[in-house]
Amino acid sequence: MNGIESTKHIRSLDIKEKIPIIAVTANALKGDREKFLEAGMQDYISKPIESEKFIAILKNYLKKTN
Repeated sequence: MNGIESTKHIRSLDIKEKIPIIAVTANALKGDREKFLEAGMQDYISKPIESEKFIAILKNYLKKTN
């Protein structure tokens, strides 16, 4: 099961609170970000990961859950 399939499965579950899902992938071609977001992911970061950017994304979602 890949990330898109996993996301679609999680989104199909009867979960009241929306779980943030962030794509961390080597797929960085034009249209990849949109493909992941359309699958139900909230955000996307491509490899190689810039630590500052990754931390900023995580902080954004941690703020939303507190």
